[in-house]
Amino acid sequence: MDDALEVPTSIPKPTDSEAREDDEQSSGDEDEGPDWTKLPSAARPVIPKRGDKDFEPNAAGGSGLQRHVLDRARASMANALSASRTISSKSASYGVWYPDIARAHVTIARGIHFATMGHSVARTAENLETFKKVQKRLELLPEEALYLVERGAMFCWKASDVPVSNDVGFEDVGGVPMSVQQAFSEMIGQEDMTLEKYQVFAYLKRLGYVVTRAKPPAADYPIPPPFSGGSAGPSSILAKLYSAFSTAFSRLIRAFSRQIDCWKPLRVNRWLHHNVDYPTVFKSLRSLSVGHNAPLRIRQDASSPPSPYEVFFNLYKPSTPFKKTVPPPPDFSVVVVNARTTPMPTLPELAALFDVLPELPPPVPRRRVAFAQMSAAARAPASTSTPPVHLPATATELPLYRRLFSWAFTPDPLPPTVLPRPPNPFLALKTGKKIVVVAAVDAGMISFFRFGQGVFSEWPMQ
Repeated sequence: MDDALEVPTSIPKPTDSEAREDDEQSSGDEDEGPDWTKLPSAARPVIPKRGDKDFEPNAAGGSGLQRHVLDRARASMANALSASRTISSKSASYGVWYPDIARAHVTIARGIHFATMGHSVARTAENLETFKKVQKRLELLPEEALYLVERGAMFCWKASDVPVSNDVGFEDVGGVPMSVQQAFSEMIGQEDMTLEKYQVFAYLKRLGYVVTRAKPPAADYPIPPPFSGGSAGPSSILAKLYSAFSTAFSRLIRAFSRQIDCWKPLRVNRWLHHNVDYPTVFKSLRSLSVGHNAPLRIRQDASSPPSPYEVFFNLYKPSTPFKKTVPPPPDFSVVVVNARTTPMPTLPELAALFDVLPELPPPVPRRRVAFAQMSAAARAPASTSTPPVHLPATATELPLYRRLFSWAFTPDPLPPTVLPRPPNPFLALKTGKKIVVVAAVDAGMISFFRFGQGVFSEWPMQ
């Protein structure tokens, strides 16, 4: 059948020796595409990874054999994707969705998902004797509940007065079961949760990140501690006077103790030319005010709609120690926008974003070691003996005449110390002191953009 579908050709068939050589030189099944026809016929098939195409594209449409193989692979792939996903009821969690409060109450929690998802809320419960008491229970936000339902880790019911089951462990479950489609229609749109924001949440959760809300949707929702906008100055009048006098005195001491450099005459004549120095000269040459503390001279219309650029998610790396009840400061702040309806952020919008973000410390300089040094250190034997370090003598170990006339003797030299490397200005300028991540969603396609606040005024290039 396959021979009849082949297009006739004048190229002779390879001999057995040539075919054997080609098989030896080929890489085997690594370069071949997935064979969808060899999928297991179990209830839960496993979809193989994608590979290279079996045939080169042909303008004439290919031969009948190629079309037959392609149709058979498509049919096998469709059967694999249309198979029902099954999960074990022993590993699944159970929850009840309450539309009036837009929360999902987890009645049975199983798995490791709840180490970073959900929060404890005190709710008033009624028992059989109609006695009200406050109990704490685990509740999920709409995006958390929908994520667990979508991936098959939790069965969800919608709260109703109709009882479902009287089995052990299902006493608190009352309502009707919810499908994945019903969960999407019920939970999307609740608590400012849009489809774009859920897609970003689900994508980051699948990558292993911990994602939380930046603004608490309720008073019981844990949030990281607020950052300090800046160092607090002296509060009392005496402290302010002491700080002013100490600063002026230290400047006076530095001015007289500094060595005169003829190549920099401004240091010599600064007292004769109205305190002129290099920073003052460079500052006078600026045509615009520098620094992010300078106000923006941009008029904004009061009737304009609110900006869509607001921090919505706090993002934590998988390696960051995270405690659900006391979350640490986030590693990233994420803004989610719709790419088709939202334009690029303006300068006032970026300034408003950076005003609510904390300042990051300068990046630590990386220590680069040459490959030859690493190889030499690996080949060198490990020596257990360390060279002796001569420490300076203390005051009690010095002779009496040196202790009495210490001003006449030079002190002992201190041991050499390794000074820390100064931060790299170019890396600090590239990173910035404030970072915000904008997730632009275009019909399900997510693109991440990083915006940083530069610190060019803090790194003068002299």
